[in-house]
Amino acid sequence: MADQPSRVPIPGSERTAPAQAAIGPCDPTEVATVTVYIRGSSDEAAAGQVSRDEYAAAYGAAPDDVAAVRQFAEAHGLSAGTVDLARRSVEVTGRLDSLTTAFGTTLLLYRDPNGAEYRGREGPLSVPAELSGVVTGVFGLDGRPQGRSLFRPRADARSAYMPPQVATAYTFPTELTGSGECIALIELGGGFRQTDLSAYFAQLGVTEPTVVAVPIDGGSNTPGTADGPDGEVMLDIEVSGSIAPGATIAVYFAPNTDQGFIDAVTTAVHDTTHKPSVVSISWGSAESTWTVQAMNQMEEAFTAAAAMGVTVTVAAGDNGSSDGVTDGLQHVDFPASAPHALGCGGTRLEIKGGSIASETVWNDGPGQGAGGGGISDVFPVPAYQDSASIPPSANPGGRVGRGVPDVCGDADPDTGYTIRVDGQTIPIGGTSAVAPLWAGLIALLNQGLGRPVGFLQPFLYTSAGVAALHDVVKGSNGAYSAGPGWDPCTGLGSPNGTGLLDALFRARS
Repeated sequence: MADQPSRVPIPGSERTAPAQAAIGPCDPTEVATVTVYIRGSSDEAAAGQVSRDEYAAAYGAAPDDVAAVRQFAEAHGLSAGTVDLARRSVEVTGRLDSLTTAFGTTLLLYRDPNGAEYRGREGPLSVPAELSGVVTGVFGLDGRPQGRSLFRPRADARSAYMPPQVATAYTFPTELTGSGECIALIELGGGFRQTDLSAYFAQLGVTEPTVVAVPIDGGSNTPGTADGPDGEVMLDIEVSGSIAPGATIAVYFAPNTDQGFIDAVTTAVHDTTHKPSVVSISWGSAESTWTVQAMNQMEEAFTAAAAMGVTVTVAAGDNGSSDGVTDGLQHVDFPASAPHALGCGGTRLEIKGGSIASETVWNDGPGQGAGGGGISDVFPVPAYQDSASIPPSANPGGRVGRGVPDVCGDADPDTGYTIRVDGQTIPIGGTSAVAPLWAGLIALLNQGLGRPVGFLQPFLYTSAGVAALHDVVKGSNGAYSAGPGWDPCTGLGSPNGTGLLDALFRARS
C-alpha cells in the first residue's frame, strides 16, 4: 500500500460537540461550499493607513498559495470557486463526503431548540502537510448557530427616547449628517421593510438615508416578525440612520453560522463598492462558544480594517458579567473582546431638558438583562490599555487580559429607543443599540474631520480621549462594578460627541 500523505491539524480548528444529541448522519451527496482563508503575503505594517486597493496589493493572499489550495481541492474532487485576494479567501465546493475527507472530519446532523437542522462536528480539521501555515481557517462545514442578537424589546418601558434625543444628550455635533460616509451593518437574519423606514424617518422629520442590502453566502433581506431578528435589523438601521442620515447604510445579510458571520465582516471591510468607513456589529456570543480559528480570523479582519482606516463597533453583550453562560464563571462576548473592535457596553440613561440627568450601569437584575463586560480569557491586554489599570478577572486564577468594553451608551430597555419594526412602534434596548449609536457618531466625526478616525482606541485611552467621554461610576454588571476611570462595566464612558470631535481636531491637526 502506498504511503498516505502526512496531514497536519489546522491550528485552533478544534470544535466541541453540539449541546444537542445527533439525530443521524449527514447526506454524503449533499453539496456544500466552504470558505478557506489563507495567510497574507506579508504582515500588516505597524503604522500608516492604506487604501483598500493598496491593502490588497501589499497584504492580500499570494497567488502561489491560492494555486496550492486549488490543486488540493481538485485532488479531492472539489471545485475552487470565487477567490478574493484582499479577503484572503477561496470558496471550495463539493459533496460532503469529499469535503470531510479533504479536511479530515466527520459531520453529523443535529436539531437546534427551534427545530432547525444543522451540520455539526467535533475535533480538529486537518490539511496535507504542504498546506501547513498556508490555510488559516476553514468555515462552512459546521453550521450551528454562532451569534445572538443583542437587543431587548420592552413594551412597558418607563421611558423611550428617539435616537436623536439620545444623540442630543450626548452632544453629538448637529451641523454634520455623515454625508459621504458609509456605515456597514452586519446582520445574521431578519430584514427591513422600506415602508417602515420611510414612515419612521418621516415621523422623526429626518431625511431618510439610503439603505442597501448586500447578500452574503445566500443570506438576504428577509423580514419576518417584530419579535425575531427584524428587531435587530431595524434597531441598527434606525439608530445609525437617524444620527447620520447623510450616510449610506449598507446592510450585509448572512446566515447565522461562523462562516456567514466571518464572511459578512470580511466582505464589508474589503468592500470596494460601498467602501464603509465604519462597521457596526450587534451580534455575538461568549468567547467559549467560538473556535480559536474563528476568533483569530475575525480579529485579522478587524486588524485589516484598522490598516484601512475603518472603525469597527461591537455590542458587548446583554447578560452581565456571565454573558449568559451557566458554568458559574464570568465571560466576555466576542467579537467585542477582539483587540481591534471598539467594545460598546450598556448604561441606563436618564434625560432631562435634553441633557444627561443621570447615567449608571445597565443592570435590571437576573434574567432581565445587564451590560456585558469583563476580562477576556483569550486575548492579552492590548498596548492601548496598558495605562488603564485593567483588574484581574473575577474567575479563579485572576487572569489579566483584554478589558471589555471600551466605551458605553444607553442600552437599558427601560430607557430604550423608540423603533418601528414590521408596522409596530416599540421600545428596544440592549447593547445592540450602542454599537450603531457609536457607528453613527463616527460617521459624523469622519465627515467633520475630513478623514476617517479609523482605529480609535489608541486615542480614546489617552488623557485627551478620556476627557471627551462621560465617566460612568455607579452600578454593577454582576461580578464587576463601575468606578472612576476604565471599568469592566462601562469602559471609559459614554460619548461627548462635540468634545470628541474637538479633541480629535486638536490631536490630528
